[in-house]
Amino acid sequence: MKFSVHQASLIGNRKYNQDRVAYAYRNDALLLVLADGMGGHLHGELAATLAVAAFVELFTLHEGPFGDPQSFLNETMREAHQRIMQLPHDKDVGFPGTTCVVALIQDGKMYGAHAGDSRLYVLREQAVYSRTRDHSMVQQWYEWGVISEEEARVHPRRNQITNCLGGIEDMFYVESTPAMQLQHGDVLLLGSDGLWGPFTDEELAESFFVRPLEQALDNLMIRAYEREEGHSDNITGVAIAWGDSEQDRETDGTVSYELDIG
Repeated sequence: MKFSVHQASLIGNRKYNQDRVAYAYRNDALLLVLADGMGGHLHGELAATLAVAAFVELFTLHEGPFGDPQSFLNETMREAHQRIMQLPHDKDVGFPGTTCVVALIQDGKMYGAHAGDSRLYVLREQAVYSRTRDHSMVQQWYEWGVISEEEARVHPRRNQITNCLGGIEDMFYVESTPAMQLQHGDVLLLGSDGLWGPFTDEELAESFFVRPLEQALDNLMIRAYEREEGHSDNITGVAIAWGDSEQDRETDGTVSYELDIG
């Protein structure tokens, strides 16, 4: 496989950074995973850590190509949810909670899954080709025609989600992203709401087609912080550029990198 990859995170104006992010790959598959711990729930960073660790662990343990990549993603997310639900918790607060979004690439096809409002974007030909649907009341209001797209983007309740790992048990479900054949030049971006929230889709897409991948993601994060200065959320993302012009990632085994977030 040939791809460039970069991941990064900023604490923003929060006391703690509850986002977690990682990627792992071997010759036949590439995994990207991001989780945004829920600040309103005790130890959201622990829930996010468990979610990311579950995906990296089970990806590493799996030998050979995935017979059903989508099932692997869905089942691993359910496993991560169960691990979180086994944590000690405050009965008045509930279990620690986290969003989670994941992408797996095998044989040039991308498979995805998510819970919550952390997003997976496919950027193609300087535009957003596809992105995940947020699990939030504001998203539902937009789909019902109650508010406009711009009103949804800046709504004060846009961060209140209706689905997560952990939290309240009957709140959790996995939404799959249909398999997609990648093309040369595609960019995949996984981002917490602190990254994508300040931008329109057009602004986000344009930022990845005017500079190298690492610089594009870092610059986008700085701009996100500047736009939300004083009340910025944690800002986290992982992106890849896919295609023959990118770095050849041939390896003898599984390689994994989880971003060190203190």
